[in-house]
Amino acid sequence: MSLSSAQILVESLEKKNRVLDEIIKENEAQERLFQQEELDVEALDASADRMGELAEKLELLDEGFEAVYDRIRKELIDNKSAYREEIKRMQELIAGITEKVVGINAARMRNKLQAENQFKKSRQQIGKASSKMKASQNYYNSMNKLNYVDPQFYDNKK
Repeated sequence: MSLSSAQILVESLEKKNRVLDEIIKENEAQERLFQQEELDVEALDASADRMGELAEKLELLDEGFEAVYDRIRKELIDNKSAYREEIKRMQELIAGITEKVVGINAARMRNKLQAENQFKKSRQQIGKASSKMKASQNYYNSMNKLNYVDPQFYDNKK
């Protein structure tokens, strides 16, 4: 194995770190969207699409890292001293990545709660509008019947 294989692992972790930074920024953007009085559904949809793309990138990076690591794992373990710098850098990156993942999960849970609150508020507004429409329809029907006079010379007996 060459040092370039170990360097590939380090670069993969660095790319994953950058993608996680982008996910953090997108989470913050979603949080700002949910804090608005009126939810911008189009912006939320675009943000969700970007999050999907970032998740795909992350998945590809994970698969690539695992494939390379599986190929060179034995060599890394057998020659720890030769790859000391790369192993140390990978450990630092993995610690940072783990910390970011925990933060991202917490932010996603907060965003989920805010989304549920926004959707609940929207449903309540729709319910209020529906009940107002129903009340106005009932009023309209009642007023139409107010001026209606039953026939006076109609025999109801059969």
